[in-house]
Amino acid sequence: MSYAGHLACLACRLNAAETAGARAPFWCWPSPVEEEAMRDEAPRAVTAICRSLREQIAHGLLQPSGQLPSERKLSELFDTTRITLREALGQLESQGLIYREDRRGWFVSPPRIAYNPLVRSHFHAMVQEQGRTPATEVLSARLVPAAADMCARLGLPALSGVIQIRRARRIDGRLVLYVEHYLNPSYFPGILHHDLTRSLTELYASEYRIHYGRVRFDMVPTALHTEAASTLRTAPGSPALRITRLNRDQQDRLIDCDVEYWRHDAIHVCVEVPE
Repeated sequence: MSYAGHLACLACRLNAAETAGARAPFWCWPSPVEEEAMRDEAPRAVTAICRSLREQIAHGLLQPSGQLPSERKLSELFDTTRITLREALGQLESQGLIYREDRRGWFVSPPRIAYNPLVRSHFHAMVQEQGRTPATEVLSARLVPAAADMCARLGLPALSGVIQIRRARRIDGRLVLYVEHYLNPSYFPGILHHDLTRSLTELYASEYRIHYGRVRFDMVPTALHTEAASTLRTAPGSPALRITRLNRDQQDRLIDCDVEYWRHDAIHVCVEVPE
């Protein structure tokens, strides 16, 4: 009998006991043999589901960005429980092969974007150079009190104000990046009146004659906090890559700090060090 069959049999026993108006007696419990069979079969079922979906993706039968059938249909297809199916889907998600969007379901992950921190570029240019389509949405833009850590990063005195710009970014229509920009307002007067969906790199150059000089990168695997997860339409705690960039201009002044939260399956950090 399959793992799902064991559970169905057990459920029938429990339902019979409940119908009789009694607590489930000991004879409704699975036998030691049934317990051992269920323990042994669940990992095998997860492995089989993962192998099957992985092969379908590798052979192009499940296309990048394509939606998987519903969990109910997949459970029926593999003759298993939702619990076992979700464990398999979770493993494939951790490997970057599929991803989930709240209230929409599961999708096949598209190819990752190559990200080289040594190359002077910006999001739109980087994505377009790889044959993909970028888009940016401004979530909010305002002057806010600078947190203590941001004062330290930007060399601002206590109780300073800082320009905060929150944006969501897409690749081929898929939400992949939530970013918070923190700008020293001394260098960017009136910037909140500009089109902030465009590249800030280009905006700095054209309106303020400011160009990036030295840049410090910090990259840390992390979990999405609630705000980032909601923006990217995924669950809080989902795996992500946090990239913090502390930027100086051509005069070596600290001008801004970017805090990026990338979906972990959307980016591939690739660095080639010159001689």
